[in-house]
Amino acid sequence: MSEQPTVRTAEGATRGRRRQGHAVFRGIPYAAPPVGALRFAAPAPVPRWDGTREAAEFGPAAPQSGPVRPSTDERTDWLTLNVCTPDPGAAGLPVLVWIHGGAYVAGASSDPVYDPAALAGAGLVVVSINYRLGAEGFAFLDGSPPNRGFLDQIAALHWVRRNIAAFGGDPDRVTVAGQSAGAGSIAALLTMQPARGLFRRAITHSVPGCHCTPALAEQVTVALATRLGTAPTARELSGITPRRLAAELTSLGAELPVYLESWGSICRTGVAVHPVVDGEVLAVSPWHTPPGGRTGGIELLAGHTRDEFRLFSVMSGRAGGFTDDDARSALDLFAPAPDGPAAYRAAHPQATPEELLETVSSDALFRMPSLHLARANAAAGGTSFLFELRLPSPALGGALGACHGLDVPLAFGTLDSPTGRDLVGAPPAPGAIVVSRELQQAWVRFATTGDPGWAAYAPDRHLTRLLDAEPTTAPYPEEASRRIWEGHAPAPFDLV
Repeated sequence: MSEQPTVRTAEGATRGRRRQGHAVFRGIPYAAPPVGALRFAAPAPVPRWDGTREAAEFGPAAPQSGPVRPSTDERTDWLTLNVCTPDPGAAGLPVLVWIHGGAYVAGASSDPVYDPAALAGAGLVVVSINYRLGAEGFAFLDGSPPNRGFLDQIAALHWVRRNIAAFGGDPDRVTVAGQSAGAGSIAALLTMQPARGLFRRAITHSVPGCHCTPALAEQVTVALATRLGTAPTARELSGITPRRLAAELTSLGAELPVYLESWGSICRTGVAVHPVVDGEVLAVSPWHTPPGGRTGGIELLAGHTRDEFRLFSVMSGRAGGFTDDDARSALDLFAPAPDGPAAYRAAHPQATPEELLETVSSDALFRMPSLHLARANAAAGGTSFLFELRLPSPALGGALGACHGLDVPLAFGTLDSPTGRDLVGAPPAPGAIVVSRELQQAWVRFATTGDPGWAAYAPDRHLTRLLDAEPTTAPYPEEASRRIWEGHAPAPFDLV
């Protein structure tokens, strides 16, 4: 094959590169740069181009907020995607579209942990996307459509629908996949009418239960604008550079505890801006309506890690130091009212304050949203498959446990990426290789056939794949939490 494969899309010809036996195309625009007159607007179409566009380099990430190294890239063409295909001359290959995580404020498709080579080697066409983050994508602004990051994702899926056949993919066999905020994005897309028909299957790892009411989102925007000395409108905030706006959102996130008495549980997340259940773009919470817009479910592979919150305990430097007051506060904020706090203590009578805090935080933020999404999809007539990652990370002497994010290098087979080495170890232990192989094969089988290779979840059996050095299928392992949350779907963050 040519060292520089060329594919003609609906917008124009694009030239990629050969890499590890695959054709790789990077930085293809799926929407116009959302700056200038398009700042805070819905994504606009990309103008057609003449000649052949080079697609050798990743596009820039959207401005980053949170405890990450700020980007110094001044380019503003954030709305790009990448395609890795085993053979652009093929036809009908299954397609996997990856939506990265990062708490809706950080992350990029260019992260080496998302290298698609192993999945492409197994026969998938892999698409990864960038989308607007933080205030650019999710601040609730007067004069702007809400949840612009979700609108970007829908625009990218339309691009896939138009163009993926030219890369060897089947537009009728598209699976969307994501972890953390990427999984939360997919949970939202499952409820959104404009996304209907753009994908056939979904893979969600660690769905976050993090949405806001409009009332709370408006207060956050007012606080952000006040810090910048401007009004909380799209027009006025357009005068603030994207990098400065992202930096100020980082500062606001660090100071969230100041707002605890009025903003409640959002202050425990460390992130001020979340998707908004606005009644328009995101009409309803994903857990309060059957996925697919009340018309039926889909094939869904959903799961979480056993020790979701441990990563954040360690990163905050507080692991090993949580008190009973900390546990009481977490139970009051996160456990379902009115009996949840007492139910947690009754279910875990020997638990330390730290164990209680991590259990309720893991449940509220990731585990129960993932479980409830699987249940909602099954109730809507779809087929759900459930898993829990139980293999612990060897990092920091095992302090991380089976933490949030550990599943990503395992699923992509990127154990030698920087994130993979940090979480899995170098060289990886045999158990990690076993789980990585199982997850990759499950993804490929699911994207190809709709069956990851284990029994489907059912309301009366709760069967779950337990991913460990010796994987097994068994009843849902977090049964005590499941019972506590029975009838309590995750609710949007709201004013206290």
